[in-house]
Amino acid sequence: MVTKQFKGSPEDADLTRADSLAREIFSDVANKWAFLIIEFLGERTLRFTELRNEVEGISHKMLTQNLRMLERNGLVERTVHPTVPPRVDYTLTEPGQALRATVNGMCDWTSRYLVDIEASRRRFDA
Repeated sequence: MVTKQFKGSPEDADLTRADSLAREIFSDVANKWAFLIIEFLGERTLRFTELRNEVEGISHKMLTQNLRMLERNGLVERTVHPTVPPRVDYTLTEPGQALRATVNGMCDWTSRYLVDIEASRRRFDA
């Protein structure tokens, strides 16, 4: 996987630039599965299977890919316990908890405007 490296320049944090590191990170975390994983982890630690059961509709593959991406970006911490069978726990890191505030805002916004959006969709599709 080839990714950009932070050079400490203002361009790295510029979301308007297609080649910015910030846009790459934004692209990683701004997807429905990442949002749902962050929301369901919340303030608790969950095992892989528990998390898969919480995030209805996510496949094993998508959960694995998103957890790896979130771990790579420092938002999720993965702890492997030396047991048989192996037990793996996932929890949000401090940056993950900070992002959770934004995710909660998105969830609240969706709940607040769901009726309005659905009405707009019906009008548009008519």
